[in-house]
Amino acid sequence: MASVYQTSDFRNGLKIELDGTPFLMVYFQFVKPGKGTAFTRTKLKNMITGAVIDRTFRSGETVGIADVEEYTMQFQYDEGDMFYFMNMETYETVGITESVLDGVEKYLIDGLEVQVLLYKERPVAVELPNFIEAEITYCEPGVKGNTAQGATKPATIGGGAIVQVPLFVEQGEIIKIDTRTKAYVNRVRK
Repeated sequence: MASVYQTSDFRNGLKIELDGTPFLMVYFQFVKPGKGTAFTRTKLKNMITGAVIDRTFRSGETVGIADVEEYTMQFQYDEGDMFYFMNMETYETVGITESVLDGVEKYLIDGLEVQVLLYKERPVAVELPNFIEAEITYCEPGVKGNTAQGATKPATIGGGAIVQVPLFVEQGEIIKIDTRTKAYVNRVRK
């Protein structure tokens, strides 16, 4: 496998390295103007700081491949601003700070399997599965007669996230959440 990407290899989700820093390509657009050479516009997210930059590459330019590894890890517990995950291959525990989680921590429930991205053996990102099931730890009871179509109320799940749910959903129920949109999907019958 090559150690560089050509501009023709660009795609969303590509992990590249610029100036010794790992970036995630969140957007790219190939442009062929009437005059001059073709180029590719990109939006790159710094995997360490989370900052997004715009960068243009001429056709044929190369960029380094980021030295990142992805592991399936299981959330174990949290202590202050440290969250501990167990590597499912080696069974060793890895501590990740809240700043790396970047809001994901509110959706973590015991035993949840996530994808952890390591850059040079250092955790830089945690990706939730597309859907999770979580118990509602607090929500107001639905008011009888308040049945306007599409009416919702806020509900808090175990990790602390607040999700808008339909009025008929009650405290203690388990719901399915789409982690990409942070929205309620349905109740889980158990």
